Amino acid sequence: MPTTNGQPAPVIEVVEAGFTYRGRSAPTLERISCTINPGDRVGLLGPNGSGKSTLISLMLGAQSPSAGTIRIAGMAPRAAAKKGRIASVTQKCLAELNFPISVRQVVSMPQNNRLPLWKRPSAESQARIDHALALTGADQFADDPIGALSGGQLQRALIARALATDPAVLILDEPLVGVDPIGQEHFAKMIDHIHAAESAERDPASALAIVIVSHDLRAIAATCDRVLCLSRTIHEHASAEGLTPEVLAEIFHHDVAGIAPHHPDCGCHH
Repeated sequence: MPTTNGQPAPVIEVVEAGFTYRGRSAPTLERISCTINPGDRVGLLGPNGSGKSTLISLMLGAQSPSAGTIRIAGMAPRAAAKKGRIASVTQKCLAELNFPISVRQVVSMPQNNRLPLWKRPSAESQARIDHALALTGADQFADDPIGALSGGQLQRALIARALATDPAVLILDEPLVGVDPIGQEHFAKMIDHIHAAESAERDPASALAIVIVSHDLRAIAATCDRVLCLSRTIHEHASAEGLTPEVLAEIFHHDVAGIAPHHPDCGCHH
């Protein structure tokens, strides 16, 4: 990863980005600017309809901004996604994987999809698949049918699949929807483990950045060090000490203001 002024280059750099859906006069996103660096754990918080899914779609290259620029690992989002530099796990993934194949086959999909039919994954790719399975604990059921897994096991398998591409950025979209408190605790511990392990194994300039997208402050507080509060535009909440009680109180004030439908500014954007 290149450096800027001796510092690691951002893995996500959004500058004055905006997006307006065709046929609509009001923008869904406007003047979005944020920077995410290697090793960051960032929460993207906002109520339903705040533009979270649209912003993630722009970062993944599924859509292009109407204004401004977005760079992922120094590349255009679509190129970064194609190279596996940015990976995501969404609720849509959970619904799509209903095939009679094993967990290991699912985790191998991103690697295999890039190869000609006659070619097998390299030893390096296979090692990365094994590493991703072990990192998430999915190695314990790697040979089980994907359709036989519990919700928590399936989430681990899908995160392993995303990690198998060796991304610079991992995006997890609403990972705790429908998860009970015990499952939430297990998820937070898994994210801590993944972040610590990847940070120990990688150069600091290429450390894995994790983005947790949620409408639930509790999910973000348990896993993140910085919060980006979104509702059409964006406001960052952070301190050198991470998510202190003071920062959480500030976020909570903005979060509550943001879900009030009569509030024109949503309280998140000053």
